[in-house]
Amino acid sequence: MAEPRDVLVDGFGRVREVVHAALRRQTPDDLAWRPAPGANTIGWLVWHLTRVQDDHVADAFDLPQVWTAHGWAERLDLPRPPGDTGYGDTAEQVGALRASADALAGYHDAVHARTVELLAGVDAADLDRIVDTSWDPPVTLGVRLVSVLSDDLQHAGQAAYVRGLARARG
Repeated sequence: MAEPRDVLVDGFGRVREVVHAALRRQTPDDLAWRPAPGANTIGWLVWHLTRVQDDHVADAFDLPQVWTAHGWAERLDLPRPPGDTGYGDTAEQVGALRASADALAGYHDAVHARTVELLAGVDAADLDRIVDTSWDPPVTLGVRLVSVLSDDLQHAGQAAYVRGLARARG
């Protein structure tokens, strides 16, 4: 029987696969293309899903984020405060995000590796640990991880869809 951590690791691995497929052979211009005015770009979607995973997993394990602690904020050099995850971004903020596919993949891989490393020490009982008391009911580690995984899968799918639209336009 699979352990819960193994299922979670598999899920986050699937996110990583979709992220890499969405970024493959994309230029910064490709990553910044919008299918409609105000729509999200591939680059922003990948950055945002990675930032949310980094932020939420780090918080759940009471650790610093990879974004700041491992220098990714400086490497990507985006015009944003260090704690920003892109939640609630305006169309202008989405459009201002410019990064290379290699940089976005590198940051995603670093966050993925950290997530997998942390999940290796999680057992079924750990999933009931309360990680956020600002909600009613309080959020457990299991609920937080599934929430992040769900959000990541949605955004990764959106990035893949935008890539498909971009390819169809020629």
